[in-house]
Parts: sequence; structure tokens; C-alpha cells
Amino acid sequence: MDSTTTTTRSRARKLARLGRQGFTLVEMMIGATISTVVLAAVLTAYLFIVRSGVNLLNYSEMEGQARTALELFAEDTRQASSITWNSNASVTLLVSGNPIVYQYDSSTKIFQRLTGGSTRNLLSGVQTFEFKAYNITGATLPLSTSSELTAAGKGTKQLQISLTAARTNRTVTRASNTVLSARFILRNKRVTT
Repeated sequence: MDSTTTTTRSRARKLARLGRQGFTLVEMMIGATISTVVLAAVLTAYLFIVRSGVNLLNYSEMEGQARTALELFAEDTRQASSITWNSNASVTLLVSGNPIVYQYDSSTKIFQRLTGGSTRNLLSGVQTFEFKAYNITGATLPLSTSSELTAAGKGTKQLQISLTAARTNRTVTRASNTVLSARFILRNKRVTT
């Protein structure tokens, strides 16, 4: 009977020892530190992914607006039979007898198309904007003074747009897009050298 009692007592001591075992304060602190580092890494990765996504969305939106604006401008320019320079940031094209104004509003930073009393905002967030005029031989025409604008109206055969657009959100870095269009030829405008 003695052997049975010894086995039961040793089993009872073993169970008592296992029940009393737990984590020490040092083990808890190490576990909390490791958990904090892992959580911080996961949160940092998540924020980086979200910021990158928003930045990509901003860039994609700008690229889409710029592409649409240039396609519309190219179509009107190719069909224009005459051109009037209102300023170095505004031009009026006569398309099928209808005046269409393309202008950059520096106060709102928007590139616009005005036709038939309606205004269509083509590209917002424009930081820099420049129209360039070229004659039939490809030489640049100056657009600084009113007399140069008048002369450019008669001699312009090609147009080009140069602009920089930017988007900024509170949580992401600034996304910018520089656009330099091709030279659009006024096919229906008669110009002689």
C-alpha cells in the first residue's frame, strides 16, 4: 500500500506545482514589448499603404483630367479656322463659327473651356501654365504685349500647352504632374509666310 500512496503523493505534488506556475513580471514585460513592436510595425505598414493609395489616386485623377483636357483642346484646335489671343493664358478658337475660349484662371488654378455661355473646368490644381504659339515654319511667336498678341493671332499655325498640376491632401505628400502637350496644328486656318 505504501507504493500506491507514494505515487498518489508525487502526482499530487506535480499537479500542485503545475497549477502554481505562471508568468513572471519579467516575462510579461518582454511579451508586452514584443507585442508593441509588432503592432507598431503593422500599423506603420498599414499607414504607408493607405498614404500610397491616396497619392496614387491623386496622381491618377490628375492624369485623367489632363488627358481629357488635352484631347478636347486638340480636337478644337485642329478644327479651328481662326484664333484670337486674349492673353498669354487665354485663347479664343473659332470652330464651325462658334467661339471657344480656353483659359487658365490663376486665382482658382483651373484650366477652363468656355463655350456658348457655359464653363467647363478641365483641370484643377494647375500650378504653372503657359500657352506657346508657333508660326507655319515652327518658329516661336512672342505673347507678352498686346501688339504681339494681335500679331500672333494672324501668324499662329501651331499651339502647345505646358502646365504643372498638383494635388495635396492633409495626410499624404504632394502629388504633381508636369504636362507638355504635342504641338497642335490649326488645320483649317490659312497662314502664309
